[in-house]
Amino acid sequence: MEKINRKNTKTVTVGGVKIGGSNPIPVQSMNNTDTKDAETTLRQINDLYEAGCDITRVAVPDENAADSLKEICKKSPIPVVADIHFDYRLAIKAAENGASKIRINPGNIGSEDNVRAVVKACKERNIPIRVGVNSGSLEKRLIEKYDGICAEAMTESALNSVAILEKQDFDDIVISIKSSSPLLTIQTYRELSSKCNYPLHVGVTEAGTLREGIIKSSVGIGTLLAEGIGDTIRVSLTGNPIDEVRAGIGILKSLNLRNGGITFVSCPTCGRTQVPLIELANEIEDKISGLPYNLKVAVMGCVVNGPGEAKDADIGLAGGKDEFLLFKNGVTVRKIPAENAAEEFVKEVISLGKERMK
Repeated sequence: MEKINRKNTKTVTVGGVKIGGSNPIPVQSMNNTDTKDAETTLRQINDLYEAGCDITRVAVPDENAADSLKEICKKSPIPVVADIHFDYRLAIKAAENGASKIRINPGNIGSEDNVRAVVKACKERNIPIRVGVNSGSLEKRLIEKYDGICAEAMTESALNSVAILEKQDFDDIVISIKSSSPLLTIQTYRELSSKCNYPLHVGVTEAGTLREGIIKSSVGIGTLLAEGIGDTIRVSLTGNPIDEVRAGIGILKSLNLRNGGITFVSCPTCGRTQVPLIELANEIEDKISGLPYNLKVAVMGCVVNGPGEAKDADIGLAGGKDEFLLFKNGVTVRKIPAENAAEEFVKEVISLGKERMK
């Protein structure tokens, strides 16, 4: 199996999840619930956890949201990151109420005394800080210095913020430096990675709705991960955050950076197809996507694209005329009539999965 040569960055621990070094790359998301509503937020966090999310982030815009963190962090099955802007007192309260990480931009948190107070609260509790820089909130002086928003300007902004924390003898740091442009995101993380050894939280911000967002995120995040850059990821989508998690896991699995669960492949169909493959593939994927078995599953339109092109699949179907060939490890096992192919095939997948887990 092909392997990516990842950069060996500093390791930072968020709750019980390690980021950086040679540790697995965690998938993150952000709740879109009102943090003041602890019950609803926890319900969504549990849904994210069930979908495979490793870390989640919640907005903390006011004191009521910070108070709600006490219940949320206590009951959450995954580490919770508090997203703070402008008011350093909210960062301190979030740390006191159980947040596993604090996300701030030291440049907008106020005076150096304010930063010092946040660092003190985090140090006392071994809580890391994520320095977050976005192209949309870049300092005016840097835009003027570099005559616009560019990788160099964003990198300087991030490293200036890091220097403020380092001045307080604090290096439990993760950095994110995002843009809504996949190309600028790629250029910026390359620049930043060459200039520091902190773990990097990678993502394309404001990527858009499900279709456009997944495309942009796959290009930006996937390119960087393939180059060994990135220690944790978030796919930012306008919609259900569970889709962010599924997309993030999919990106990692496509690069052999995450194991476990079903890897599903299917052919695009062509004039040789004599079965309703599109409908069947969607039905099968929907039924098996949440299974815990580490299997590669293929649903192919014809015998040309069946055992031949999907020979590395653990199990698969290859369409014929009104029937399918069931194959395992590239070897044909038996024929299945098209009318009950989905039901029969799902049973075969579950059976093989249970057998492998013995």
